[in-house]
Amino acid sequence: MTAPLDSTLVAQFLTDNPQFFEEHADLLGEIKLASPLTGRAVSLQERQMEVLRDKYKTLELRMGNLMRLASENEAIANRFHRWTQILLQSEDVGSMPHAVTSGLKTAFEVPQVTLRLWGAAPDYADEWFVKGVSEDARLFANSLHAPYCGANKDFEAVRWLDQPAEVVSTVIIPLRKPGDKQAFGLLILGSQDANRFTSLMATDFLVHIGETASTAMAWLLD
Repeated sequence: MTAPLDSTLVAQFLTDNPQFFEEHADLLGEIKLASPLTGRAVSLQERQMEVLRDKYKTLELRMGNLMRLASENEAIANRFHRWTQILLQSEDVGSMPHAVTSGLKTAFEVPQVTLRLWGAAPDYADEWFVKGVSEDARLFANSLHAPYCGANKDFEAVRWLDQPAEVVSTVIIPLRKPGDKQAFGLLILGSQDANRFTSLMATDFLVHIGETASTAMAWLLD
């Protein structure tokens, strides 16, 4: 009795002898395979075309996703550029908090934005951006090693917004000098849309916003 051939050996033989189907071209039409797409038997050539079409569709989807991500990143970069332009147009240091918050509203179309600082110079003791900050809020800011992005869990910082009752999702960004572990402020963004800011979102870009805002706000510190 003839022993059955090992499929691995057959595959290796065909790999090592690519001229096999040139010498036995008639087999290309005679060998029938079950198509997972149609369920019917197809020739080896037809099955190869199905595999190639499937790979092409996969590549098309991947390319489409890459193009979509590139377009989204370009839009974000353009908005960030508009925001930094607004900051550079600020007339003096004292107007910088307003430039940061209003600029984010305009450039990124965020409904509500505010910030709070502590340790500001005495000249700014009566300004809106230093008022109403508790010790708990400062401790919370120091505990944030990355921006918070997600549902509003009745954070004290969210109550600093103009209409906190409407805020469903929020971003809270600690403001720090480079290399410092202690925060000197918080930047807060709020939206009534639960899907605007979610925990599934990447925070890399929010880190850049926080770093830029921190640099702009550091001039106000004592």
